[in-house]
Amino acid sequence: MAWTDAAGLAGVLIILIAYAAATAGKLDARRAGSLAANFVGASLILLSLARDFNLSAVAMEGAWAAVSLIGLARLGYQRIRRELRP
Repeated sequence: MAWTDAAGLAGVLIILIAYAAATAGKLDARRAGSLAANFVGASLILLSLARDFNLSAVAMEGAWAAVSLIGLARLGYQRIRRELRP
């Protein structure tokens, strides 16, 4: 198994654990932990796709990573706004 395959499998595992935890009510899907897990997982899967390219999988994981990153940026922006409020 190539290291890129191992990275992709780790990404799948991270996303599945985050999804299972959110489904079980143990992880809030709108909080940073879940968003970060999804971003890291999707990024690792994208890394594995660099070796064995698949356009539809790249589109899916790219969108998954982008949505997670946008969510993290939104949380960061909200936190900064709260801290700057008088």
